[in-house]
Amino acid sequence: MSLGKKLLWGGLGWAMGGPIGAILGYAFASMSDQFQSQGGGTTYHRGKIPRTGTGDFMVSLLVLLASVMKADEKMLRSELAYVKEFLNKQFSTNDAKEYLLLFKGILNQNYSLRQVCLQIKISMDHPSRLQLMHLLFGLSMADGHTHAKELQVIELIASYLNINQNDFDSIKAMFVKSTKSAYEILEIDPSVSESEVKKAYRKMAMKYHPDKVAHLGKELQDSAEEKFKSVNQAYKDIQLERGFS
Repeated sequence: MSLGKKLLWGGLGWAMGGPIGAILGYAFASMSDQFQSQGGGTTYHRGKIPRTGTGDFMVSLLVLLASVMKADEKMLRSELAYVKEFLNKQFSTNDAKEYLLLFKGILNQNYSLRQVCLQIKISMDHPSRLQLMHLLFGLSMADGHTHAKELQVIELIASYLNINQNDFDSIKAMFVKSTKSAYEILEIDPSVSESEVKKAYRKMAMKYHPDKVAHLGKELQDSAEEKFKSVNQAYKDIQLERGFS
């Protein structure tokens, strides 16, 4: 089964409508003359947030990754390698190759980032949107540092996706290190008490627990482990700094 049909019948729900559906239709058409898009309409879910599946998440991620990659007007091999490595780590060899082919089709398009993000915001749950942000920062750091223009695009995406400043700073601190990174990851000020550190750790461990995105499938749930590990490491760093257990 081709990638287009596999996504349509095996994982795509709300992403087949609206601007993302139009982007997919164009990409699928360029990948295979035999594929006829069923999506591309201008309507998509409003009101109650529908369940986001693996396919919905992945195509949303690929569309946003393309926007970040093009932000500095440079198509770096390290960034494409990051996408390829992520896909190979999460999916079978064949699926990874097909997702990468779809990604290249998306890279060749121009689209409204705001409209794409609006569709994602009203259709995707908050934990899944946080996972999107984590992966976007991972791409931006693929060459060892975050380019200013890439950071601007990620900040813009965060605002469009209704990611609050604390959550944004927490995820950013997992990649952009400073003397306060551990505290920023736990969303607290360095002046807080030991008990408040412990309380913040429990809160963030719950927020970033991989089970929060279990509905995205095992592959993407495994990728969410990185956020959880960052929270644990931040807590250990503060414990070491302050000398408590």
